[in-house]
Amino acid sequence: MDTRTDDQGLVIIDEAQYGVVIDLVYATVDNIAGCIVYQTAQCALHRDAAPCLLRAAALARSAGYRLKVFDCYRPPAAQAIFWAALPDAQYVADPSQGSHHSRGTAVDVTLLDETGAELDMGTGFDAMEDASHHDYAALPATVQKNRLLLLGIMLHAGFRGIKSEWWHYELPDSKSYPVIDSALVTV
Repeated sequence: MDTRTDDQGLVIIDEAQYGVVIDLVYATVDNIAGCIVYQTAQCALHRDAAPCLLRAAALARSAGYRLKVFDCYRPPAAQAIFWAALPDAQYVADPSQGSHHSRGTAVDVTLLDETGAELDMGTGFDAMEDASHHDYAALPATVQKNRLLLLGIMLHAGFRGIKSEWWHYELPDSKSYPVIDSALVTV
């Protein structure tokens, strides 16, 4: 296992080594800001979160699925852009408080089936609406099953979810980690 770590404790997540698909959405215009936020980007997580992602990927594979990563470490400058686009603490962390993504302890993921298609989670990634909440009841049973499968995988791997985003998982003690400003991702 490659454990390339920068001087702030961020480990670069490699698709082949971790067994995940990486699609950094904020390096495209298809996101809540409506513009390319990451000018250069590598998927990275804090050295304490990276083994949890590795476990989650193995658990997903054991059930016949693969994890797709939408976001991982996020620099504070990017967090400020998202806050300007949607200043709602239910969905976007106030940059003055620090995002768990900016600590390297959070990851946004979904599940892919054996053909590489995303499982139906009821909403797309970055859908900042009630239907993206874990406890949103007005979704078909198949969507509920898919969300619960992802939740189970991520919880068993050592992450915890948040109420408002089915795709967001973080270390349980994320607030205890410092905010990181790494050049691995530039805005």
